[in-house]
Amino acid sequence: MLKEATDGQLTARYDAVAASVQVQFEPVGRWFEAFLKRRSRNVSASFQELEEEEELSEEEEDEELQLEEYPMLKTLDPKDWKNQDHYAVLGLARVRYKATQKQIKAAHKAMVLKHHPDKRKAAGEQIVEGDNDYFTCITKAMEMLSDPVKRRAFDSVDPTFDNMVPSKAEGKENFFEVFAPVFERNSRWSVKKHIPSLGSMDASFEEVDNFYSFWYNFDSWREFSYLDEEEKEKAECRDERRWIEKQNRASRAQRKKEEMNRIRTLVDTAYNCDPRIKKFKEEEKARKESEKKAKAEAKKREQEEKERVRQEEEKAARMLREKEEEVARQAAQQAKKEKEAQKKAIKKERQKLRTTCKTHSYFTDNEADGVRMMEEVEKLCDRLELTSLQTLNEALASGNKEQSKAALEKQVQEVNDQMQKEKEAEMQAQQAARGAEHTSAGGGGGANNRGWNEEDLQLLIKAVNLFPAGTNARWEVIANYMNQHSSSGVKRNAKDVINKAKTLQKLDPHQKDEINRKAFEKFKKEHSVVPQTVDNAVPSERFDAVGAESNSSPWTTEEQKLLEQALKTYPVNTPERWEKISDAVPGRSKKDCMKRYKELVEMIKAKKAAQEQVAAKNKK
Repeated sequence: MLKEATDGQLTARYDAVAASVQVQFEPVGRWFEAFLKRRSRNVSASFQELEEEEELSEEEEDEELQLEEYPMLKTLDPKDWKNQDHYAVLGLARVRYKATQKQIKAAHKAMVLKHHPDKRKAAGEQIVEGDNDYFTCITKAMEMLSDPVKRRAFDSVDPTFDNMVPSKAEGKENFFEVFAPVFERNSRWSVKKHIPSLGSMDASFEEVDNFYSFWYNFDSWREFSYLDEEEKEKAECRDERRWIEKQNRASRAQRKKEEMNRIRTLVDTAYNCDPRIKKFKEEEKARKESEKKAKAEAKKREQEEKERVRQEEEKAARMLREKEEEVARQAAQQAKKEKEAQKKAIKKERQKLRTTCKTHSYFTDNEADGVRMMEEVEKLCDRLELTSLQTLNEALASGNKEQSKAALEKQVQEVNDQMQKEKEAEMQAQQAARGAEHTSAGGGGGANNRGWNEEDLQLLIKAVNLFPAGTNARWEVIANYMNQHSSSGVKRNAKDVINKAKTLQKLDPHQKDEINRKAFEKFKKEHSVVPQTVDNAVPSERFDAVGAESNSSPWTTEEQKLLEQALKTYPVNTPERWEKISDAVPGRSKKDCMKRYKELVEMIKAKKAAQEQVAAKNKK
């Protein structure tokens, strides 16, 4: 409520005020410390206010400090100081490790004023002489708690600390009520100051993960030097002192290991019982299943799209193929029409030539010459093309009888000369073929070389390539191989094979190629026509590619290498093995590859058989 204006004051009214401006700043130094304290306490206060608050709280603690008299104080044995509770001796059993140095000094002062031997002696109490008086325990307690190192050693083995780890059965029923005080109790051992809390059921995944990450990587300052059984100061020599230090280090390490195992057991038990972890795992599982489902749907859509594109491509290819077939069909029809028209034109020109020659009595008065000329005219009708026939008919029709006769005789002479040349060329080819056969059959001469036909020569060349130099008993193996596979029935020995091989080396390369060509033509002739029998009436399942085009040309070295590599790449258990092998060998079908593989297998078996037979003979 606004105050009322006094006399002489004016009341002013403003319609609007200026907008506020936000300024961001970062506190540093002691102001940053005050900022952290304000944030942790969720209050707004200045650094000075926090300092005053802290000092006030310490004064209040000092005023509120109430010492608890230890009932067993006068019965303590100073020699057994390690087993006494130093906080209880000074009356700080309630505060314990939270007590400040100021409180410890105040408690010690109060205990000295009350239990000092001089005070008690003045009061008429009986005093024990020397260090056996219980006041020595108060002095020892002050010595332990005033030294930060010794106090930490005693705090590490605080007799009132509960090292218990809850069981899984306890944790599953009331997880937060059971484990929250346990983690809070054990957090006093942490080297780090900012310790995450266990939280509640509504905590986020990041908070829970941060909590367990902290405790799985827990860094404890707890150490167990207070429990050393031997004191090195009591050692009589250096060696004994070293031995005591070694024993103490071993016992401390063992207790430290047990402590870390206890912490790890606590964290593992809490993790397994935490209902939030179970909830997060179920959410993660649901998320992965949804991602998997979405991925499967995306893959399905992709496959459907690919199938649609494939069908469209097939449709386009089919339409293109149909269009090409239609164009080819029309072209074939057109070619057929042109051919028919040409046949009719040739027939017409031939009839015209025959009629013209018959009209002029074949340009002769002699009957024998007429018959001969009639045969020549029929020869012209068979040999001449349409253009030549038209030219000849035009020459016969345009000139007189003598000119027509000269044109006819000239054309006959040209046809006869051409036929004579063709006949001579055919005779020369036949003579060359007979000469080559005579050379291959009788080449080398001698009794041991008689009876070598094309098949035997081809078999010899094949065996020489199959058993290269370095093969054990090479020529005996080659001879045995030829005796097994030759159809001539002639038995060869190693000497015959060597002589023939030397003879073949001396031959011209063209003659070798001619031998190979003839052998291949013979093989092709024998295997091209297969009579229809019961055995070959039904196609084998191994060659199920009906109508597939077969390449009958010999296998090149490059194709052989590709086939061998494909056989290694696609083992026997590979699905659609022979389709993949044929795709790896360009120009060869599935049937060609399977046949070649069968030939190689038979060749290897024959090679092994020949070698084994020769080895058996040599062994005998």
